[in-house]
Amino acid sequence: MDGHTRVYGLIGDPVEHSLSPLIHNSIAEMFKENFVYVPLPVKKENLGEAIKGAYAFHFGGMNVTVPHKQAVMDYICDIDEVAAQIGAVNTLLWTKDGYKGFNTDIIGLEKSFASDGFDVTGEEIIMIGAGGASRAVGILLARMNAKCIYILNRTKETAEKLKADIVKYYPDAKIEVLGLDEYSRIPGFYQKKFNVVQATSVGLSDDTKAPIYNDDFYEHVNFGYDLIYSPLETLFMKKVREKGGKAVNGLHMLLSQAIASYEIWREGLKDE
Repeated sequence: MDGHTRVYGLIGDPVEHSLSPLIHNSIAEMFKENFVYVPLPVKKENLGEAIKGAYAFHFGGMNVTVPHKQAVMDYICDIDEVAAQIGAVNTLLWTKDGYKGFNTDIIGLEKSFASDGFDVTGEEIIMIGAGGASRAVGILLARMNAKCIYILNRTKETAEKLKADIVKYYPDAKIEVLGLDEYSRIPGFYQKKFNVVQATSVGLSDDTKAPIYNDDFYEHVNFGYDLIYSPLETLFMKKVREKGGKAVNGLHMLLSQAIASYEIWREGLKDE
C-alpha cells in the first residue's frame, strides 16, 4: 500500500459476514494490482452521505449489498441498461460526474445456474422474496424462459410491483404472486416437485431461521438455490436436503459477480 493505492469497498448492513473483502483482496494479490477492498457498514439513513463521502475520497468503485441495492439508485449519476431493467444496483464505478451503477448479480447467477445444474428454461420456478436481490433473479428467470414464475412474498403488494417491472421488459413471462403461506395454491403443487430460489435475507448469518418452516413445502422442492452463502448451509438448505432435494448456496454466484465487478472497475480505469 502506498500513495497510489486505489480503494474499493462494500457498503451494506450488515457487512461483517461478507467474503467480498477476501475475494477482492485475493484478486489484487493474484494480479499484482495496487488496490485494497474494505467493508463499509452503512445504515439506511446514512446512505446518501456515505456515497458522497466515498466519491469525495475517490473510491474507485464499490459493491452494494442489502439493504441498499435499490435505494442507492437515488445517489448515482448514470445506470447501466441491465441494472435499469432489474431496478437494482450492486456495483458502482467512479466517473467524473459521479458513480455509475451496474448489476453483476445477474451475471453471477446465470453462471451459477449453469454450473450447478439448476434448470430454468421450460420449468415452473418458485421464487421466495421480492426485494432487491429478487429483482435480478426474476429478470433472469424471465429471460431464460421459465414456464411460470411463482413469487412467494410476505407482502403481495411488493411482489405485484416486481411482477409489473418484469413484465414491462418480458411481456410474455407468466408470473403468479402468492403469499409466503399460499404455496398450496400453486396448481398441482402436491403432485409436483419444483426448483426454488430463496432470494430473501432470512437466514443470513443465522441458521435457525428460514422464510418457510412447513415441512410439506420442502417435500416438493427438487432443487433449492439459496442466494445466501453465510452460513454455508442455511436452514432452508437443510430442510430441502432432509426431504431428499438438492440444495446449493450463493457462494458460486458471489465469486462470479465479484469477478464481473472487478472487470468493470479495471475497464473504468481507462476512462479516468
